[in-house]
Amino acid sequence: MSYMISIVTSSRYTIDKKHLEHVAREYMGENEIPNDVSLNVVFVGARRMKQISAQYKHDIIAHPVLTFSYRDDPQGEEKLIGEIFICYPQAILLAAEKDKKVEDMMAFLVKHGIDNIMKS
Repeated sequence: MSYMISIVTSSRYTIDKKHLEHVAREYMGENEIPNDVSLNVVFVGARRMKQISAQYKHDIIAHPVLTFSYRDDPQGEEKLIGEIFICYPQAILLAAEKDKKVEDMMAFLVKHGIDNIMKS
């Protein structure tokens, strides 16, 4: 069995899902995360990210990435260990700020989210 990675996004965002799934699988393998777990990566807009931030972090900021870990209590048959929410507009701005390719910034944010899940 191998990792189940779900990438959820709006059609208006340009996301290379296959590449990000590969990045997540490879990174999880490198970090010796058991391969019978699943992970959700969700791309949202600034307004939705602010709503999520308000509800769970009690601030109204469109963070570039927010992570929710279920590692201690994996969810469902797929053993969902966490969800990574990435604010697409913030990721684009961050890529420009850091002078990086958007694809590289998306991969960085996915890896950062996986790190956060494993630290929780």
